[in-house]
Parts: sequence; structure tokens; C-alpha cells
Amino acid sequence: MLRAIIKTMRIKQWTKNAIIFAALVFDRQLTNITAFGRTMAGFFLFCILSSTVYIINDILDVEADRQHPKKKFRPIASGQLPVPVAITTAVVLLIVAFPIAYLLSPFFFWISLVYFLTNLAYSLRLKHYVLIDVVVLSLGFVFRVGAGVSLIQVERFSPWLYVVTYLLALYLGFGKRRAELTLLSTTAGSHRKVLDGYTVPFLDQLLMMISGMTIISYSLYTFSAPNLPSNHSMMLTIPFVLYGILRYMYIVQVEGTGNAPDEVLLIDRPLQFAILFWGISVLVIFYIF
Repeated sequence: MLRAIIKTMRIKQWTKNAIIFAALVFDRQLTNITAFGRTMAGFFLFCILSSTVYIINDILDVEADRQHPKKKFRPIASGQLPVPVAITTAVVLLIVAFPIAYLLSPFFFWISLVYFLTNLAYSLRLKHYVLIDVVVLSLGFVFRVGAGVSLIQVERFSPWLYVVTYLLALYLGFGKRRAELTLLSTTAGSHRKVLDGYTVPFLDQLLMMISGMTIISYSLYTFSAPNLPSNHSMMLTIPFVLYGILRYMYIVQVEGTGNAPDEVLLIDRPLQFAILFWGISVLVIFYIF
């Protein structure tokens, strides 16, 4: 039973919450022990909240998941985790998370609450509307960045990072929709109704448009990045971002995978190296030069 609960919490997807460290890294406070500790605590709290959302979503989607070629093996859909136990787990996680969030920061608490309520609205209703489903999910990443900002004393944090975060989340979200549409083919609508409103050509156009906007927005950020002796040094990271975006597009459109971006991140070596080199270059630029 415990193993089923842990599987339903989708710990592998906790990597999405790492973006809460954006404020810490890009405000050059990574070496600030107090700020790092508060951000780490916020990271784990968002992991708990996101896992709670996954549990609730699996409870609501149990019938649809049973028709999915992969999701039918999830603990709740397969019957390994009874619904009453899943509900109890979700309630306990919320009881633990929100009081601690308030102790960290009242502003962090409100961002966490809005994040949870937005995802709850998504699970209950908004996921059935074309475009709105991905738009709402992408907002969750912006909330994560904002949560990180609320936990530390930010000196200079570029608003361009909010824009880049949101566009990148949209890009990954529509890429996931395209992969789902390809994977499920004619049975797509029977699993996720919103897929009836998408077509592969339409999603390809969205991916092309948003990928270009993401690259341009990130480039504009590098031109005006604060807290640097020379703003132009961040331009050196553009090739890594460009390759990462093109690589994910290749994975989705050519290889026909990418239905779970977090899983792609864990198994695709070229994408991992692109992210690794980007991260190293950012740390060197912000903390050494």
C-alpha cells in the first residue's frame, strides 16, 4: 500500500519544482545559507502540493485512465490503491503542507494556495477546454518561480524570467498534447476529451510559434540580465537553450515520444547534456566571472 501511495505521488515529476530555485540562482544568492535553506523547504512543500494534485487528479480520472494504454497501470486505476486511502493521503498531505508554508512566509502561503486551487480547478473542469488546459498548467510554473521569489530578499530579479518560464511551459505542454494525440490515435478522445479539439498540424504550428517566442524572450533576457558585471556574458548560454528546444521538438515530432517531459528529461542524454552545460555556464557567469 505504501509503495502504491509513493508511486501515485509521482516523485519523478518533482523535478518540475526545481524551478523554484530560479530566484536564488539568478539573484546570486546560491551561497546564502539562510536563503538556500528557505528555498529548499519551499521546494519540498511544493513537491508535497504537486503530489497531492496528482493524487486528486488520478481519483477524478480513474475511469478515463483505465482506457489509456499506459495510465491504466497507475495504482488507483489498476485498483492497487483504494480510492478512500488515496483521499485520506491527499488530506493528510494538505494538513501538513499549508501550515508549514505559512510559517515560512505568508506570501509564500498565498502563492501555494493559489497554485493548489488553480490545479484543483484544472482537474475538476478546466482540463476539458482546448488551449485553456495547457495555459492553466503553464501558470503553475510561474507560481513556482514567484514562490521562490517570496522566500528570499530579492535584490534584482528580471521579469523576463517569468516570461521565459511561462513560454517554455507552454512549449512543453503543447508538445505533450501532440505526443498524446499521436500515441492514442483514434482513441484519444475516449481518454482525454480535450484531445478532440486538437490536431497534429495545429499543434505543430503552436510549437513552432512558441519555440520562436521562447528563444527570442530568453535572448532578450540575456541582453539585460541584472547582477552581472557585463550583461553580454549571458549571451553565451543561448546556444544551449536553442539546442534544448530543438531537441525536444525532434523528440516529439520525429521520434513520436515526449508525452511526459519529465520522463524525457530523465532518459534523453543529448537533452540532459544541453541542460547540464547550460547550468554550468550560468553558474560560472553568475558566480565566478
